[in-house]
Amino acid sequence: MTQHDSPSLPAHRPGASRQAPEAPDDTSPSCTTRPWMPALLYTLGFLTVYLLAICTPWGQRAENPWFYLGIQGGEAAWIYPLSGSVYGSTPLPPLELSAKPTVMAGLAVIVLLTLVRRCWRQGFAALGVAILAIGAKEVFKSTVPRPDLVGAPENLLDQGFPSGHTIIPAALTLAAVLVVSPRIRPYVATAGVLWLACIAAATATMGGHRPSEVLGATLLACACYGLATWLLPPAAAPGATRSPRALHVIALALALIVALVSGARPDTLTRSLVSAATAFICAALVWYAAVGRPARTARRTRPALD
Repeated sequence: MTQHDSPSLPAHRPGASRQAPEAPDDTSPSCTTRPWMPALLYTLGFLTVYLLAICTPWGQRAENPWFYLGIQGGEAAWIYPLSGSVYGSTPLPPLELSAKPTVMAGLAVIVLLTLVRRCWRQGFAALGVAILAIGAKEVFKSTVPRPDLVGAPENLLDQGFPSGHTIIPAALTLAAVLVVSPRIRPYVATAGVLWLACIAAATATMGGHRPSEVLGATLLACACYGLATWLLPPAAAPGATRSPRALHVIALALALIVALVSGARPDTLTRSLVSAATAFICAALVWYAAVGRPARTARRTRPALD
């Protein structure tokens, strides 16, 4: 009798009867990358703006006439009634005397969120971002003089780099995104960049600061945020935020509208547009630092093996 070989069983393939596991979520702590390059680039940007706008004759000549475009003072700006300069009016935080109360209230909110969510490392990092950015602004303005390279009037020699009113909403926004839930982080960032766009445009168009001083404040806040996220351990560092692509467009479009309205002046189109453009750039920098690139609507997964 002929011996028949038993049919060989198919080799066992792990995962053949089930779909291959999906790629890990980008927001998981184990997949979080903490590059040091953003902090370095923001710092180099801050120093570049300072050196070009403050430490060169042509940079000073380009910005000193800023205060003489249109009617001197901020009365012509549309946002002037909200600036707090009008006697008895309530300023839009952090303009005029509301700067310190705004900082204290922002720090208190960060502490409260840290206690509620028990995110201790993120909370300390958020406090570090706000305190370091605002403190570095004070140290820089008090220790680094503004050189007079073009024989400017005495009232233009005060050191205003970087802008204190601009760095407050930028730093507090970036600090807040560290302690809020990742699900609402894009919406907190949206509110923050709208606030920043309003204050940055108002500060520039009313003559409180030059455009370079507004931009320098934002870059300084982003540099402090980049440093904080780099120093955080992988488990505590914020991961890539998944948000709808439409939200990125909506947030930046709203920031542009707010910047145009807040920087508008009927007496000079140049000052209005430059103020709005500077404020929009500031809002885009903070948005990119806090949220990053828009996430894809769908992830590619490996097909199941039959």
